[in-house]
Amino acid sequence: MKGMFTIVGLLLALGVGYFLYTKSLTSAGVGDAPPQQTIDTIDIKTNLMNIAQAERIYVVSHGTYGTLEQLQQDGSSALPTENRGYVFSVTPIGAQSFTAVATPTDPNRPGWPTLTIDQTMVVTSK
Repeated sequence: MKGMFTIVGLLLALGVGYFLYTKSLTSAGVGDAPPQQTIDTIDIKTNLMNIAQAERIYVVSHGTYGTLEQLQQDGSSALPTENRGYVFSVTPIGAQSFTAVATPTDPNRPGWPTLTIDQTMVVTSK
């Protein structure tokens, strides 16, 4: 009888663990998108993080945030203007803030998210 409760308890624990794992993937935006969209979105988020890091360096050097073109001219030539069906733009607001936006432009990818990042280094999705 004790062995039966152990097996039932183990199965229950595994079931709860599996549920929590799949729930965390869905809430993180991983489980609810097609695999290619997930891969592309992660790459675009990485590009936005690189842009934000370049902005941090640029503002220290110049006292103001820069446009994407200024960041590229200042030595961040690896920053893309377009990648994986997204186009990037940066709107600096002096030394106070900036907003970098990745907008999907590929007509074969309707409903893909527009991603943004600012000086807080947090990527948001619309």
